[in-house]
Amino acid sequence: MRDAFLAIAAVVLIAAAPAAPSPKPSGAPDAADAVTHHTLTLSGKAYPYTARAGTIDLQNEKGATTCRMFYTAFTLDGEDARTRPVTFFYNGGPGSSTIWLRMGSFAPMRVQAGDATPTANAPFTLVDNQYSLLDRTDMVFVDAPDTGFSRIVEAGKPSDFFGVDNDVKAFAQFASRYVSTFGRWNSPKFLFGESYGTPRSAMLVNALQRQGVGINGVVLLSSVLDFSLDWDVNFSPTATGGGDWGYVLYLPTEAAAAWYHHALPGPQTTLAALLPQVENFAMNEYLNALAQGSNLTPRAYDDVVAKLHQYTGLPESYIRLSNLRVPYWRFETELFRDSGLMLGRYDARYTSYTLDRVSDRPDFDAVDSAIDAAFVGSGNYYMRQVLGYQTTLQYRPTINVFQKWDWKHNGNLPTNSAQDLAAAMVFNPNLQVFSANGYYDFATPFWATVYTLNHLMLPPKLQQNVSYGFYESGHMVYLHPEALAQFHTDLEAWYGRALNAGR
Repeated sequence: MRDAFLAIAAVVLIAAAPAAPSPKPSGAPDAADAVTHHTLTLSGKAYPYTARAGTIDLQNEKGATTCRMFYTAFTLDGEDARTRPVTFFYNGGPGSSTIWLRMGSFAPMRVQAGDATPTANAPFTLVDNQYSLLDRTDMVFVDAPDTGFSRIVEAGKPSDFFGVDNDVKAFAQFASRYVSTFGRWNSPKFLFGESYGTPRSAMLVNALQRQGVGINGVVLLSSVLDFSLDWDVNFSPTATGGGDWGYVLYLPTEAAAAWYHHALPGPQTTLAALLPQVENFAMNEYLNALAQGSNLTPRAYDDVVAKLHQYTGLPESYIRLSNLRVPYWRFETELFRDSGLMLGRYDARYTSYTLDRVSDRPDFDAVDSAIDAAFVGSGNYYMRQVLGYQTTLQYRPTINVFQKWDWKHNGNLPTNSAQDLAAAMVFNPNLQVFSANGYYDFATPFWATVYTLNHLMLPPKLQQNVSYGFYESGHMVYLHPEALAQFHTDLEAWYGRALNAGR
């Protein structure tokens, strides 16, 4: 059984400080910023810090407020704000709040959720985060417009924010207003996006730098930068742009998932030994075989079938019926169809049961069912009662904007933000990028990220500014404590390099 919430007063010193509320536009949420003081101990050293839960107003060209974006900021006390690093964190969706990063990754507190298992029901356990990055950087966790406690107000409308380019404009204005409000213009600045937050970061860093807002580094967690490579509609030989690439770039994740669940035929090997073999097969023999289509010889066809069986654990008969092409959602349901188990999309380590035993696609994600209540419940408790943000608003973990989203970027489809990241790295040759991926992630497969970042067409010297971290976890790397620990260690070192780049 899970323990109840820790006695917060025993681990966190909370002292509410008065904060003058900013003017509220008519009809906007009427909640003043909440400022509290705490102490976090990391590796035996005490770090006193200030937490602020509040909003930043976005305005249109007429000066009218269009949106109030909610954020939680954690700033180390006693530091010079002019030189102290600050990192902006956000999840993606699009249409997701940032409750997942806020409550699970590097903030001063985090919720203990089930690691590849369902989290026990409430009460949930909130603990001091021994993996926090507070020793390295101040942190600002931002909710996208109309998610979380962020709200679009009278002068704004959904179409002002629900689209690739307008979303970037909103976050760029938020970042600029935040650094102006709190005197952070000379601070080293970092962006940290997860999932759809990664194309947002790629476009945002380019936009901010062109506006004179210098950025030191970008962390890409579970990337999808070029939607032509790993979008559902691309799982077709006749798809525009993507074609067979989807099958190729997802194969290493399928192999990793089958390995984790001991579903591969033959003797058990290590993941480190398996993945290079699969990656080499995917990019050479498999890619060439798919490209040949009906010209593929029967002997070559049989060889690919045998290797796909070896690397995925799926029956050869099923692979033949699929004509060598198994979309990831069918893999999730087919691997353990006889037992009725399906794999998670965000993290294939998680499993759940399906009621429709013949379905070829899960009707929910095993990860959502395992962690959502813990993150949303503890997040509401944390923001309202620990941080003291007094509001009657409903916190919106996600909103359904996917079909309303304007996916055109600079007027083009499909969305491709890799070119923005490349442009930003050329514009600022000291810009550092850290790419983090989980091996068991079917939402944004790690091999597609590697392929994309290897095709930025950068000069070799600038390509060296891209660093990688790969972890035995899924989309939300931080759900696996061992992966979170390694991710933290990697970032501590990376921040050090990024802060010294060009000096």
